[in-house]
Amino acid sequence: MGLVSARDRANPGGAPARRRGRRAAGVTAAVTGLVLVAGCHVLGTSSAAAPTGSGTVTVAAAPGVADAALYIGIKDGLFQQAGLHVRVLPGSGTSVSSEVSQLQGGQADIAFGDYADMFYAQQRKSSAGLKIVANGYDAAPSVMEVLTLPNSPITAPSDLAGKVIGTAEPQEMPPSEQKPYSLDTVATWSVLSSDNVDPTSITWRPMPASNLISALKNGSVDAILATEPTIYQAESQLGAVPVLDSCTGATANLPLAGYFTDATYAKKNATNLAAFRAALLKAQADAGNATPVQGALMHYAGMNVQTASLVTLGTYPTALQEPDLQEVANLMFNFNAVPPGAGTLNVSSVIAR
Repeated sequence: MGLVSARDRANPGGAPARRRGRRAAGVTAAVTGLVLVAGCHVLGTSSAAAPTGSGTVTVAAAPGVADAALYIGIKDGLFQQAGLHVRVLPGSGTSVSSEVSQLQGGQADIAFGDYADMFYAQQRKSSAGLKIVANGYDAAPSVMEVLTLPNSPITAPSDLAGKVIGTAEPQEMPPSEQKPYSLDTVATWSVLSSDNVDPTSITWRPMPASNLISALKNGSVDAILATEPTIYQAESQLGAVPVLDSCTGATANLPLAGYFTDATYAKKNATNLAAFRAALLKAQADAGNATPVQGALMHYAGMNVQTASLVTLGTYPTALQEPDLQEVANLMFNFNAVPPGAGTLNVSSVIAR
């Protein structure tokens, strides 16, 4: 699959337009996620009766924008209706490495993580045995951006050459000056390359995500690469302005994160996984409405009402489409963001059927 194959090429590269109402854009994106692409192999769209599971399913997932639908499903009793008690592992979601260990050790049955780190873990550890249960969160305009201060001389992607960009610190992928080390950097390298900007001409400075705003404010970096809610916080606190949308052109609608399990668990608990997936997809359909998402962000992620209502949302898809997930793996390979000696991951081989 080519680097710029089937993606929407509208507004490729360049500085993104100013937002036309953050909440409106988020709701539109969420509703868009309910549309299925004809001709693609999809998982989760069967019209058969919903499966019923039994017992407890333990999930490693830190509450946030990307997995808000999981918490909607818990709050609204959708998993209970499917015969399941979903237990969120206390303190989970701190890193992909810990989540993979929890899956392999049996402490967690399902884990929520970004695709780049999970795919990297699968390829780096032959015994990882990860399986995709469901797609959880896809990109939409303005959910991942490079931002600068309002008085910065950086006004276009070409101005980033030779500058320092602060990023969230890597999890499973090792930091590097010569290749991306996270899904955020993979997507951004793709857009920069499309804009004829050499990503290696930029200094990439990883740090805890909580430090990005202060680093931009004190001038220790020229720009930051951020996702929500950091984008909203940077704009509201510093007046930060976007100079590049990392999810446009070849990376528009890019799948960002999903739900994974261990192959051993998948083999022994197929009915519970099917019930979990069916209930989750109902919750993700509900996430097409901003109100339940806002409630989940306030109740579980601890956001105040203003932040929860104004963060820009991606889409919560109601089907898993293999070609889109494969494009994540292709991007990783094209930018050498895979373990040494690894090829392109065959995503079809890691989907829990």
